[in-house]
Amino acid sequence: MHSFSYVDGTLRCEGVELNEIANRFGTPAYVYSAATIRGNYQRLDTALAPLDHLVCYAVKANSNLAVLNLLAKLDSGFDIVSGGELFRVLKAGGRADRCTFAGVGKTREEIAFALKEGVYSFNVESEGELARINDVAGSLGMKAPIAIRVNPDVDAKTHKFISTGKSKNKFGIGIDRAAEVYQVAANLPHLKIRGVQTHIGSQILESGPFAEAAAKLAALVQDLKKSYDIEFFDFGGGIGIVYDDALSSGSPAWWDGQGSSRRITPEDYAAAIIPVLKPLGLRILFEPGRFLVGNAGALLSTVQYVKQTPAKTFTIIDAAMNDLIRPALYEGWHEIVPLRQSSADKIAMDVVGPVCESGDFFAQDRPLPPLQPDDRIAVLSSGAYGFVMSSNYNSRPLLPEILVDGDKMHLARERQSMDDLVRGESIPQ
Repeated sequence: MHSFSYVDGTLRCEGVELNEIANRFGTPAYVYSAATIRGNYQRLDTALAPLDHLVCYAVKANSNLAVLNLLAKLDSGFDIVSGGELFRVLKAGGRADRCTFAGVGKTREEIAFALKEGVYSFNVESEGELARINDVAGSLGMKAPIAIRVNPDVDAKTHKFISTGKSKNKFGIGIDRAAEVYQVAANLPHLKIRGVQTHIGSQILESGPFAEAAAKLAALVQDLKKSYDIEFFDFGGGIGIVYDDALSSGSPAWWDGQGSSRRITPEDYAAAIIPVLKPLGLRILFEPGRFLVGNAGALLSTVQYVKQTPAKTFTIIDAAMNDLIRPALYEGWHEIVPLRQSSADKIAMDVVGPVCESGDFFAQDRPLPPLQPDDRIAVLSSGAYGFVMSSNYNSRPLLPEILVDGDKMHLARERQSMDDLVRGESIPQ
């Protein structure tokens, strides 16, 4: 579920009116619901209870310190993909020994930092990376804990940009070569084989690909256990969320918005994989990101102009593609709703930003209630891959982030100032 709803005709996040947040902090701005994040974490954790497991939140989805701290207090682990993300986790009160370090391009400096902090395991993506981690660990007089990311060549049935488990993707070692590469790792003196890892993609909306990947990898893991001291199997993340119509239909966040076809739930996910993974007798790690925070966020924006042309109605808002790039990058769909509920007949419009790119849009030919300048809207399901992928393109300051918890709001990140835009730059004398 998520915690955005109309109360007396006004959109709220938990106990706080979004108009109140907009009045206090301005727009555009990101708003996150603490109750939604807690609820999603606890529901997934409960569904996986039959397994000895650790949920490691994928920091790349939303790395705000307040969000990380909330999850650290729930005893979450963390999936990191850079030294900067590890730094954030530590600053937020998380522990390095509950972090898995993924990513295809780890630098020597990042590897050394993670080793010194006591990272739980490196998810290794190539033989070259094995050699580099071994070299860095040797220079520090340490042994590096590793798990090799195995690519099971499973079609996740998701967008091509976020599919990671096919043989043509850049990630991991092919399942046909996994045993060979584990032998390479075993011969390197400064590595400690700790586990096996996989991740087939993101925004997966049915259980079939997960069940297929679990079945393919379980046999490999059992074979590897015969030769190596395998402690865990890291099954990655990828549970999808519903972006369309969850608010206006009043449906839970895992419905498709059409009232008939239910998409994957934590219980569906668990039922598909637990029978395969439990017999392994290992600790099972999971790396959800979007599932925990996606529906927990909204991007608030204010209408600037309504432009009529013979072909289109353009509603121009103060948020832009630099603030939320998913529609431009993935053709990602986000529900858009006014902060004040409207019963007016809907009209088709393009909701666009002010950036000088034709790709700067949030919706095209979308039926929405008529909007006027100074009306406020919310772009829903923006808690994942929203702020973290934003930029200063067109010299636009980065947005504030506000965490709502019950009837309280916390400014988790200040809006950048104009001075912040040029901080660190200089003109040659």
